[in-house]
Amino acid sequence: MIDHLDGAVTPTGLDKPVEPLRRATHYTGEPGCIAEARVFAEIFLEQLRKEWCAPSDTRLDGELMLVVSELVTNADRHSHGPYVLELEGTDTSVTVSVYDSSATLPMRYPRDPERIGRHGLEIVHALATEVTARRVPVGKCVRAVLPLTQ
Repeated sequence: MIDHLDGAVTPTGLDKPVEPLRRATHYTGEPGCIAEARVFAEIFLEQLRKEWCAPSDTRLDGELMLVVSELVTNADRHSHGPYVLELEGTDTSVTVSVYDSSATLPMRYPRDPERIGRHGLEIVHALATEVTARRVPVGKCVRAVLPLTQ
């Protein structure tokens, strides 16, 4: 950004790139961790709206809570803790990353409305524009990018 004062042009320093909002927390796998992760995501979304003017839409809130719930539930179920939830956002998207101690990558099952359970990753893929899973030195990281605009 540049101010114009009596014909003089002076840089204001406001033209520097801004880093995305990032927050992370860890869980031990104790009962209640999944609910705590949803609360963490709600607080993150509030802060993202204040700092980044991210859109306010209850549909987006629900989708973010669902993705966080699914990914944290999978980490809880398959690694038995500990695991890390990392959120990164701007005014256009939120990235949800969950790191856990299991090196086994998640499987996405084919659509089957008669199957009971195992629809979590299918739901995450339906809501996110990008879903990746990769091994890391301590286990794996599952990452989903959710758009904040239609």
